Amino acid sequence: MTDRLEGKVAFITGAARGQGRSHAVRLAQEGADIIAIDLCEQIESNPYPLATPEDLKETVRLVEDLGRRIVASKADVRERGQLRNALEAGIAELGRVDIVVANAGILPMAMGDPDPLDFVDATDVDLVGVMNTVAVAVPHLGEYSSVIVTGSTAAMLPNTTDNPAMGPGSAGYGWSKKTLIGYTEQMALHLAPRFVRVNCVHPTNVDTDLLHNDGIYQQFRPDLPHPTREDAEPAFNVFQAMPIPYVEPVDVSNLVLFLASDEARYITGQQIRVDAGSLLKFPHGPGN
Repeated sequence: MTDRLEGKVAFITGAARGQGRSHAVRLAQEGADIIAIDLCEQIESNPYPLATPEDLKETVRLVEDLGRRIVASKADVRERGQLRNALEAGIAELGRVDIVVANAGILPMAMGDPDPLDFVDATDVDLVGVMNTVAVAVPHLGEYSSVIVTGSTAAMLPNTTDNPAMGPGSAGYGWSKKTLIGYTEQMALHLAPRFVRVNCVHPTNVDTDLLHNDGIYQQFRPDLPHPTREDAEPAFNVFQAMPIPYVEPVDVSNLVLFLASDEARYITGQQIRVDAGSLLKFPHGPGN
C-alpha cells in the first residue's frame, strides 16, 4: 500500500459491490478511509438483483483488511436526508471528507411490459441520486477536494441507450448519464473558486452485475430465446475498438484514484472515458 491518499476520507455511493466496491478498495489501498453507502434493497423496476447487506459487509471486510477505517451504512441516494445522515455519521467518526465518488446507478432494462415509471426510477437514482450526493457533501469539502461522478460511454454514443426496445428504464439511464455531462461542467465552474474539482468518468462495458444480467444478454443476442453470459460476451466486443468485451472495475478505479489524488489538483470539469476506444470506433453510434 502506498500513500497517495493518506489522511483523506472518501464518500462512495453504491459501494456494496461492482465499481463502488472496487473504488473503495482501490482508494483504501492508497491510504484513504471510507464512508460507504448502498441501498441494499431491490427496486421493483430493476429486473436484476441489486446489492445486499451481505455485499456491503464484504466491502467493509476488504477495506478493513487493508488496515483502513470504514463507516458503512444503508442509505438511499434518492433520499437526501438519508444521505446527509450517513455522511455526517461518517464524518463524526472519521473527522472529514475530501473525496466524493457519486457512483450509485441502475439500468432497468425492459423485460416484459415496460412502465413509464421505469424512467422515473432510473432518473431518480442515476441523476437525482448524484445531485443529492454532491449536495450533502459540498458543505463539508475543503480546498483541493475532489468530486468524481460516474457517467457512461454508452450515453455518449447515439442509438445505444435511446433504443425504444430497451424500454423507459434504459432511456432514463441514458438521459441521466447525458445530463450528468452538463451537470459536471456547471458544478466544476461554481466550485472552482473553492478549489474543489468535479470530473465525470465514462466507462464502457464494465464487468459488473449491471452488465451481466438477462436483460442485457437479450439485447445483445436477440436471436436467442434465453442467451447466457457465454452467448453474449462475443457480442460485447462490438462496442470497443480494442478486442475486449468489457473493462474491469479496477480499470475505472485507477482513474478515480488519479482524480481523487493531488496529482489531479488542477483537473476539473472534464469528461474522461475508460472505453477501450469505443467512441473512436463509433463516433456517431453503432450502425452510423
